[in-house]
Amino acid sequence: MLRFLTTGVLLAGAAGSGVAGTTTGASNVTFNKDVLPILQKNCQTCHRPGEIGPMAFLNYEGTRPWAKSIKQAVLTKQMPPWFADPRYGHFANERKLSDADIKTVVAWVDAGAPEGNAKDMPQPMVWTEGWNIKPDLTFQLPKPYTVPKTGTIQYTYFIVPSGLAKDTWVTDAEVRAGNRSVVHHASVYIRPPGSAWLKDAPIGVAYVPPARGPLGTHPPEEIASRQVKMDNEWFVGYVPGIQPQRYFAPETGAAKLIPAGSDIVFEMHYTANGKEEGVDQTKVGFVVAKEPPKYRLLTIGVANADFAIPPGDPNYEGHASATFNEPVTVIYLQPHMHSRGKDMEIRFQYPTGESQTMLNVPHYSYLWQTIYYEQQPLQVPKGTKVDVIAHWDNSANNPLNPDPTKTVRWGDQSWDEMLVPFVGVLVPPNADPATVTSHPRPGPVAAP
Repeated sequence: MLRFLTTGVLLAGAAGSGVAGTTTGASNVTFNKDVLPILQKNCQTCHRPGEIGPMAFLNYEGTRPWAKSIKQAVLTKQMPPWFADPRYGHFANERKLSDADIKTVVAWVDAGAPEGNAKDMPQPMVWTEGWNIKPDLTFQLPKPYTVPKTGTIQYTYFIVPSGLAKDTWVTDAEVRAGNRSVVHHASVYIRPPGSAWLKDAPIGVAYVPPARGPLGTHPPEEIASRQVKMDNEWFVGYVPGIQPQRYFAPETGAAKLIPAGSDIVFEMHYTANGKEEGVDQTKVGFVVAKEPPKYRLLTIGVANADFAIPPGDPNYEGHASATFNEPVTVIYLQPHMHSRGKDMEIRFQYPTGESQTMLNVPHYSYLWQTIYYEQQPLQVPKGTKVDVIAHWDNSANNPLNPDPTKTVRWGDQSWDEMLVPFVGVLVPPNADPATVTSHPRPGPVAAP
């Protein structure tokens, strides 16, 4: 919900106000010929009906009232949203306007935002409704779940037996929210046979884990244990409004594994919409590999739950690390924190002693859960250490901070915090996920 409000304020707050910037004086730049192609390529994914953008940029009538707002957003580089420091890394999915595109938009606004000749319009984009993949297998919540009109809904889990009698390799997957008005986000995990994760949860019905003590929703020792044992694997997720993100890399010959007899676990973050009850029946689809994969794709979480952010602290530092116990190929990085997240840097420390900053996000935004895909897959040797340095802003100056007077620990809800970048790696198909990385054990955390 915050994503909608923030984007709306950004553009609405700028509407009707001029912004100083590069101009070209008299210009023949028009919407139909010059600006619409830029919007199609960079903006319409979100700025169309049913998506995150609070206004649609599909045509001149819908775009013209926001011309000055658009100028401000592109000059300040707030849109399109892209947070990686350009000094580090090269990413295949970089979302930035070229200098030429920015100058074109600015020139159009400064010329009075003319429409131009309708004959110059490009063909409209065709947007996919429904599945973006062609799933071979689908699973959904066993029955519709009703989200109340108001109130706070704790993270809710639904366990669905896969019924798969043999190991199944998956080359793509997608989560389809049943009711976008109440699904804040959703994650799908694979729970292999014998896992103790959510061992008390009944099959097929909504389950909310019991409240924990002062050390957060999941104590540090539990998070560390889950990393070591790999008793579940995050598989695919859904975040509303974000352009469809790739969580798989079939072009590399890689696939993810659903072991025979596994359970499909839906982790649902519901948010009451304040208008009416919402009925949801989210589902997930899998594309099954047609042949044995060359590699197994693993999503490795480099987590640390051993923190307690003091009230009012504007720059509290946290660290996390993991070491690769065998050679791997890195294909993506995804920082993850919550509303107090301020920045994150991911470094690789090589066995040679060399250090490389893989990704630096100096202005992290919880509102945009971006995956950074390596332009070229990176092979790293055994013994490479992933070092993560991050900061939180728990002060009153953070506009997303729900309570600057609170000591904040690890937890699922957005008013709790996390420190867990995800690293997508390729390993041999027969690799044991539990031995690919090693993680330090947490130290004691003092209760407040």
